[in-house]
Parts: sequence; C-alpha cells; structure tokens
Amino acid sequence: MKNKTSLSPQEGEVRPSRCPDNSAFKQQKLPAWKPQLTIESVLSSFFLIGGFCLSVGVCLILSAKSVREIQIDYSDKCSDCSKLRENSSNWNKECHCSVNFMLKEDILGDVFMYYGLQNFYQNHRRYVISRSDAQLLGRNVNIQKSYCAPFTTYRNGTPMAPCGAIANSMFNDTIDLFYNLNSSVIEVPLLKTGNSWWTDKNVKFRNPKSYNLSSAFAGTARPPYWQKPVYLLDEEDERNNGYVNDDFIIWMRVSAFATFRNLYRRIRRIRQFADGLPAGNYTFRISYNFPVTKFKGRKHVILSTVVWSGGSNPFLGIAYVVTGTAATLTGFVITAIHLKLRKKKTYFQK
Repeated sequence: MKNKTSLSPQEGEVRPSRCPDNSAFKQQKLPAWKPQLTIESVLSSFFLIGGFCLSVGVCLILSAKSVREIQIDYSDKCSDCSKLRENSSNWNKECHCSVNFMLKEDILGDVFMYYGLQNFYQNHRRYVISRSDAQLLGRNVNIQKSYCAPFTTYRNGTPMAPCGAIANSMFNDTIDLFYNLNSSVIEVPLLKTGNSWWTDKNVKFRNPKSYNLSSAFAGTARPPYWQKPVYLLDEEDERNNGYVNDDFIIWMRVSAFATFRNLYRRIRRIRQFADGLPAGNYTFRISYNFPVTKFKGRKHVILSTVVWSGGSNPFLGIAYVVTGTAATLTGFVITAIHLKLRKKKTYFQK
C-alpha cells in the first residue's frame, strides 16, 4: 500500500505525510552529552571497577569465613523413625530420636538454628503455584478456582485450610536442644517467633476475622499430611497460630534450589546462654515427622552465627572476585593492545 503524499506550500515539494516536522525536538537535534571514549577513560574505568569488585569480594569472603557453624545430618541417626514415617498409615504415631554432639569452642553472639533439606525440589512450576494467596490473606474464597488442586477439598467436600501442595508438604519435625552440664540436662531456650519478615507477618499473611481462631476455621480441615489443624500449630502462643505462624510463613517462601535451609529457631540469650552457646556436650531431641527416604533426601540441623554480610555463604564474595579479576585482566589486555598499536604507528610514521 503506497503512502499518501502532500504538497508543502512553503517548499513546493512532495514529501511523505508521516514525516516529522523539521524541528529540533522531532528531528533529535537538541544538544546532548556524547561521551568521548579515550584510552585513558576506558582503562581507568576497567581498573577502578576491577579494584572495587576485588576489594568487596575479599571482604565478603573473609566475613563469611568468620561465621561459626556446625551442621549435623540426622537422616541416618533417626533411621527407625524414618522407616515408620514411610508408611503413611502411621501418620498419628509419634517417633522420637536423639542426636548427641560436642562443641569444642564457645559460639558467642546470636546463634540461629536452621533445618536443612537436600534433594527436595521446591522450584517445580506446578508446586510453586500450588497455593491460594487470597486464602492466606484470610479471605473467604472458592479455592476450587485456585491452583491448589489436588489439595483443595476432601471427598466429602470439606475445604482444606491452607490448600495447595506447598502447605501440605510443610516441614513438621520438632527439634529441641539440650545442654549436658555435668550430671544435669538443661534445655536451651529457643525463640520461635520473630523469625519471619515483617512484610510477611503484616501484609502477605492474615487470619480470617472472628472472635476466636477455631471458629474462624470452622468448616475447614487440615491438609492430609498435617498432624494438627492450622489454628493449633503453636499451642503455647495463640498469636503464633493460623496463617501467621512463623514456621508456616517461612516454609511458604519456596527455595530456588534443591538443597536449602530455613530458619527454625533463635537461641534466647539468658542464664548460661547470655553470651551464646558455651562449649560442651549437647543433644538434639527430635520428633521425627517429615519423611525424606522416598525422594532420596537428607535432613540437617544447623547452628550458625551471622555477620554483617549474612551467613556462611561465600558465593557473593566469589562472584565479586571473579568479576573484579575479569575486569582487571581486560584492562591489562587493552593496555597491551594499545601499546602495541602505538609502537607500530610510531614506526611507520618514521
């Protein structure tokens, strides 16, 4: 299809009707800053970026190495409980195991307890979307229209609260820590609240409004793999129940990798533990509920401190070092090429 043309009365010539007006703005003739790439500016940029990244990377790596951490795999040490949990008919039977370990040195400062899972893929597309954000906000919604299937309702039509595969697979081992001092056993005080993000607790997750929590979830049932309904997740603290339970909120933040760790508890710094965990013999007492054998997984308990850069993860520091090294090497290569070309130019001019 041919473009329409029009006759310009001033110029007396034919031009396309869609041609922009001959103005500084429409013809992009406005004054602008155009950087002049000289050899000095290019080389200084590469060396400055390389030096900055190398400095930050070394600081991050040294900071990560200063973290005190102990990791204990209890998958095999609780093998009897693992075999019991593989049979789904034993869901209502309790099973406990103990894991002893020793701290050779004091762990000073704030100490955090994590649970770690290996070979558990939370990044599957259908798993990630298997939730109802409207339900987790406490709204009365029809979960049949959500992506929670097949964890939406039971055969009798009773809806699940919360629905979806993420909630149904929630980690539900109970881990307690004991300090063995001489002939006495002291339970290490643990904080189970204050571990989630403020935005999660106050924006993304809310309980249905009612005069009490049990009535708010009336007419619903727990997910199939849960042992307790959602309003009894924490029987000691009523404010830490329902959709605003810290353990539940942290689990609903899915991981991008198959091996991950989630914050479980924080050591309460009182009495013997005011400065952290003293050296000595300790025992983890675990109520084993979460099976991992079928997907060839492993379970860990991690005690760790944190620093200004986070936990003991050197990945970010290594990434900075690699970037800084690449920028610095690029600067040297460009310098060598420039000196070689300048020498040739000087030779031919003579």
